Amino acid sequence: MGRWRPPTRRGSAYITPAGARALQAELTQLWKVERPLVTNTVHEAAKNGDRSENGDYIYGKRRLREIDSRVRFLSKRLDELTVVDRLPDDQDKVFFGAWVTLEDADGKEKRYQIVGPDEFDVSAGKISMDSPLAKAVLGKRLDDEVWIVIGEQKNLCCITQVEYTAYE
Repeated sequence: MGRWRPPTRRGSAYITPAGARALQAELTQLWKVERPLVTNTVHEAAKNGDRSENGDYIYGKRRLREIDSRVRFLSKRLDELTVVDRLPDDQDKVFFGAWVTLEDADGKEKRYQIVGPDEFDVSAGKISMDSPLAKAVLGKRLDDEVWIVIGEQKNLCCITQVEYTAYE
C-alpha cells in the first residue's frame, strides 16, 4: 500500500501584512540560518566514515529534507497569497482582518480577528476565514445575530463590536 492521500482543499489565498512578514521571516530563517548549520553538521558527520551508524549524518539528512520541504512550500505559498493591506469602506460590516466581538446567550463575550488560513492562532484570538465561525460572521453587520454551528451545537450570538486596526 502506498502513501497516497486524497488532495486537501486549498485554503483561501489572503493574508494580513503581519502574517506575510511572519512567513517571510520563517523562510529567511530556514534558508539563511538553519539550513547552512545543518548542512555543515552533515558535512562534518560524513567525514567520520561509516554513515549507516552515524546519528548526526542520518538525522541531519532527515532535517535537511524537512527544511527543504518547508522552504518549497513557503516559497510557493508566498507567491500565490494576496496581502490585504487596505481597510474596508464600510467598517460596521465584518470583512477580512476585522476584530469581531461576539456575545452569546449567557452574556459571555469573545473577541476574534478574521485572518488567512496561514496565520490563524486560536489562543491569540485569530481564526481562519475558512473556519465555520468566520464564515458565519463574514458579511454581517454590527448588532446582527448569528447562529454558530460547531459540531452538533448551535449557539445564537450577537455581534457587539466590529473593529479594524490600521495596517503598517
